[in-house]
Amino acid sequence: VWLGFNLADHIRDATAFVRDVQVDGLPDAPSWLGNMPFVGERLVAWWASLDQQGAALLASVKPHLGQVGNWLLARSAQIGSGVLELTLSLVFVFFFYRDGPRLAAFVLRLLQRLMGERAEYYLDLVAGTVQRVVNGVIGTAAAQGLLAMIGFLIAGVPGAIVLGLVTFMLSLIPMGPPLAWIPATGWLVWKGEYGMAVFLGLWGTFIISGVDNVLKPYLISRGGNLPLVIVLLGVFGGLIAFGFIGLFIGPTLLAVGYSLLLDWSRNAGQQPPQPPQA
Repeated sequence: VWLGFNLADHIRDATAFVRDVQVDGLPDAPSWLGNMPFVGERLVAWWASLDQQGAALLASVKPHLGQVGNWLLARSAQIGSGVLELTLSLVFVFFFYRDGPRLAAFVLRLLQRLMGERAEYYLDLVAGTVQRVVNGVIGTAAAQGLLAMIGFLIAGVPGAIVLGLVTFMLSLIPMGPPLAWIPATGWLVWKGEYGMAVFLGLWGTFIISGVDNVLKPYLISRGGNLPLVIVLLGVFGGLIAFGFIGLFIGPTLLAVGYSLLLDWSRNAGQQPPQPPQA
């Protein structure tokens, strides 16, 4: 709810900005742009031409804005259905937590009927893989989103909460967080806040992106002997194949398949040779 109110405020500001651009055009080019050596006059001329072309572009796309509105409405409906699914998931989580030991014992009995003494190992493997993904991928993304929000608040970037959420979502893909803090740094340069721009650039490079390089491999590699590349391939492949739930399905499938392959290869090597037939 808190995020929704913040997002609504920024959508209102963005709508007002678009309306002002339609009426008055782009604001005047900043003074520092014309003072740049060698290219300043050319950039100011490009800014003026962009203003004229932008007004013509807005006039040409105005008849299609209704279709864009319908598309945004459909996406909003999808977001609403996602919130409903999340709510239902939280309801079911209560029952899983309440009856967790009994469900785990039931699953263990099923696995023992299927694979015998290795059942407990594979049950621990699945649980450990999901836990490593939660700690390594979701935990790292949450840490990056929180650190990004703190950096945006210190630098005075508007919409710090929304940008923090965007950073969290972009953290699920490789090299995603710079797509959030680099434009924010450019906006600070545009406003002439050079000190805060330098601060945010350093904060993003060494703090936001640095967490991903240190924390994620450490958390994923803890508590298991699976290769790190298996878990990472499962995360990215699962996202592509199954969506958000693929964060957990992909690594689990790869981990179980990898362990089954290792067990099969070891057992195949230990089987005694068959005597020749008469």
